[in-house]
Amino acid sequence: MASASSDARLAPAALSAFARAFSGDVITPGSSGYDDARRVWNGMIDRRPLVIARASAPSDVAAVIRFAREHDLRLAVRGGGHNVAGSAVCDGGIVCDLSGLRRVDLDPGARLARAQGGATWGDLDRATQTIGMATTGGMISSTGIAGLTLGGGLGWLMRAYGLACDQLTSVDLVTANGESVTCDTETNADLFWAVRGGGGNFGVATTLTYRLHPVDVVTGGLLIYPLEQAVDVLLHYDRYCADTPDTITTAAAFATAPDAPAFPPSLRGRPIVMVALCAIGASADVERDIAPLRRFGPPALDLVGPTTYADLQSSLDAGAPPHARNYWKACYLDALTPDLVRALVDHFADARSPMSQVLIHQIGGAVARVDELATAFPHRKSPYLVNLVGMWRRPEDDAANIDWTRRYWSAVRPSARGTYVNYLGDDEAGGIDSVYPTETLKRLVDAKSRWDPDNVFRTNQNIPPRR
Repeated sequence: MASASSDARLAPAALSAFARAFSGDVITPGSSGYDDARRVWNGMIDRRPLVIARASAPSDVAAVIRFAREHDLRLAVRGGGHNVAGSAVCDGGIVCDLSGLRRVDLDPGARLARAQGGATWGDLDRATQTIGMATTGGMISSTGIAGLTLGGGLGWLMRAYGLACDQLTSVDLVTANGESVTCDTETNADLFWAVRGGGGNFGVATTLTYRLHPVDVVTGGLLIYPLEQAVDVLLHYDRYCADTPDTITTAAAFATAPDAPAFPPSLRGRPIVMVALCAIGASADVERDIAPLRRFGPPALDLVGPTTYADLQSSLDAGAPPHARNYWKACYLDALTPDLVRALVDHFADARSPMSQVLIHQIGGAVARVDELATAFPHRKSPYLVNLVGMWRRPEDDAANIDWTRRYWSAVRPSARGTYVNYLGDDEAGGIDSVYPTETLKRLVDAKSRWDPDNVFRTNQNIPPRR
């Protein structure tokens, strides 16, 4: 079992031999691109691996795993590098960087897409849009497909078709012993069950195959109101969510309006509440299904209209800029009660940074119709997932923003019903019990004990093997 600390060392001869046999790029602290290569999306993460090995083929992934084990090095796996906990990099170990593996192959007849593990949702969405199809994926286009999918995968199509992990038909992985395996419902079924919600605990996903669905034009965007209306907006939103058609997925959010010409002067630089939505299609029927949401009254700004799915998928990117400092808390909710709504609104009004946000994802629909134990993804019956996003730029503002997020969390936590593995922060390594119910966690431990008994893949929200 690898157990290296941050002061691990490598003999130069060993590293040279590895670099000669490795077909991709080997980046070390002496390389000119080292600092860029170790940066991840969350600017709070500042880790210094001994080696960053950027794979150019799945065989490179196996070589990295074998090298890590041979030299007792901690191993991290980087796809998109978007995880808020910064699990894509590690101190004093080796990073298996998949960013060079981004190929997407389409089979329109079978309605399938095969995407390499370093692809982003932008890569996948642009490819599938060329044939008028899509699959459930993340709401920020620069997010890596693998990490998001293996943890579950919320997205704009989830109420119609299920989570990203529900779209998988097979996954190719390199396991802890350096072996390449395929898992699906017939082959290595226990592994296929585990990777659909259990995160990166079982191997490195080199190729993921997704079902595709006919999705081209959608009706989507934002309805924006001043924060003073937020309590009434959210209570109206909650009533709408009780009977939303499956073809529509929504989210509510708090943010601070930018000082931009697109916003009315009355909103610029002020806290706002928004309802975001994606409805499949653009027709009179779609407008009819959205109409009950609009009955609250005219928003201060209406940005809802027909667009392409790929454009909608990247429309929120500006709200998640790379290298900002992030500290998150998240949980599932059984309901948006009036008391909880008031707490959400009151605490956001005290935000320490104009970059901070609160996101309330509507779930339900096809997500809830999958049996709770059909995959490793839990809490399918919860109607909402709330994510408290503390976000700012300057290190000197860390304490104030972390304190704000924690105090906000204290107000929300009594309503919590478990959390989402993809949103666990760096200081919640022991929070795995809050993610998985007992029976799900038992099965995940069984799979971990079979596929990674030495816990090689532990730079993540870790599920330890049985001892």
